Amino acid sequence: MGMQALTYAPAGATCPAESGWADEFGGFRRFETSVVIGRGERVWEEARQAVLCWGVKQRSGFRVVPDSRVVVGAEYRVSVGWGPLSVHEPVRVVAVVDNEDRCGFAYGTLPGHPVCGEEAFVVHRRPDGIVEFTLRSLTKPAPAGYWRRLFPILLVAQRHYRRRYLRALLS
Repeated sequence: MGMQALTYAPAGATCPAESGWADEFGGFRRFETSVVIGRGERVWEEARQAVLCWGVKQRSGFRVVPDSRVVVGAEYRVSVGWGPLSVHEPVRVVAVVDNEDRCGFAYGTLPGHPVCGEEAFVVHRRPDGIVEFTLRSLTKPAPAGYWRRLFPILLVAQRHYRRRYLRALLS
């Protein structure tokens, strides 16, 4: 794959390495929610490995090619559906965090993706050992193509998959 430009800017706007992020993104729908997935070292290590290897997407019904650990700058093709009814989402990983209490990544959309924006999957460990999963996204209609007209339907699908993402790391 050649290095195509992202369909939005600025890359990394979901700030996966930070506990907070900006409130204002003109034209984007901003979303953030967190769920407790468990407590303790085992839960932390399992969630950490899963999130860095696309586990949230895969456990929610998506296929990821290449099926490899996230790397900043690497491009992936995320797909859902079957045969001719598959939807393919070209993305690039724009940020990765992996430290003792916070781990995750953000990917941005490339041309051909059904929407425009960025999504981040982050697990973090509180001082009391509680492990949380945070999902963040910035979304707006794709800049061009037939997906743009289907944006209201895509928002319904996005809500469905967000619910799946939030359950994906529960033991």
